[in-house]
Amino acid sequence: QVQLVESGGGLVQAGGSLRLSCAASESIFSFNHMDWYRQAPGKQRELVAAITSGGSTHYADSVKGRFTISRDNAKNTVHLQMNNLKPEDTAVYYCNAVRLSYGGGRDSSWGQGTQVIVSS
Repeated sequence: QVQLVESGGGLVQAGGSLRLSCAASESIFSFNHMDWYRQAPGKQRELVAAITSGGSTHYADSVKGRFTISRDNAKNTVHLQMNNLKPEDTAVYYCNAVRLSYGGGRDSSWGQGTQVIVSS
């Protein structure tokens, strides 16, 4: 059972930057993709960014050009660099590890989340 621990959240003014980290207890190569989700109070959890084992990336339109997802394989860590933060970025950010199987199965593991608050 993989353990995921997020860190790096905090309070920042609009226009500022934060870097979130997701530390995994096992090699991130064992997962087909690693994702960052966020959930604001009263809102659905939404996909923010994803990176595959092959290095392909995906971003939500709302963060494209401002956020960058990356990985540090040696440290089993995925990062989310968040620049030019906006108040609407305020949410709890969660790391998700996804593993697909030959039989079509899909396993997801979640971290505990780290809170990001962006003041206007």
